[in-house]
Amino acid sequence: MNQALEHIYQKPIVPVGQLPNTVSKEGDENEETWQWMKDWLEKQGEGTVVYVAFGSEAKPSQEKVTEIGLGLEKSKLPFLWVLRLQQGPSDPQVLRLPEGFEERTRGRGVVCSRWAPQLKILGHVAVGGFLTHSGWSSVVEAVQHEKPMVLLTFLADQGINARVLEEKKMGYSVPREEHDGSFTSDSVAHSLRLVMLEEEGRPYRESVKDMKDFFVNEESQESYIENLLNFLRRE
Repeated sequence: MNQALEHIYQKPIVPVGQLPNTVSKEGDENEETWQWMKDWLEKQGEGTVVYVAFGSEAKPSQEKVTEIGLGLEKSKLPFLWVLRLQQGPSDPQVLRLPEGFEERTRGRGVVCSRWAPQLKILGHVAVGGFLTHSGWSSVVEAVQHEKPMVLLTFLADQGINARVLEEKKMGYSVPREEHDGSFTSDSVAHSLRLVMLEEEGRPYRESVKDMKDFFVNEESQESYIENLLNFLRRE
């Protein structure tokens, strides 16, 4: 792969590894948020909760948020959904949950509209799956904590990442319409239950565990960085 890229770009290619997060960096100002999340997670069964988050760059449309919400409801799974309702005060569109959603799912799921400590959430034993946009940082963190992924991409490199994850059976993409990329609440619910509960989804649950050492092996990751430093010294 390196040789192919060097040929294409006519530049040296030096891998730097997966750069996994090894230490949680959340400060005291975020402990209150984590505490109530932890208290809620502690009441859930091991591996039963689906964690839902799409990063800080991608903002789903109102239509997509509605289908995701209804999909979570139909899945019958406990969920922790981190949803940015607005991208800053200048954003004119404030997202809304489906009408009656919070009442119908009260006690089974929670929605957080603020920043959330993703590493701590993924590291909790109650979390059994991750509905994600396939951003690479989130992918690495999911594999680091052995959480199988349900993939719902929005922009940039997410589609390419999702294809790789699908090929390796580390993630399952929510089925979408080819002509416009739309999806339904039923497809969201089906995808979540397949990956987290059904026998058909067992390969996804097992593959992500098998790949963990490749992503977070400290010795191999350090060797990538050392090779990069050696390259820079020579230059």
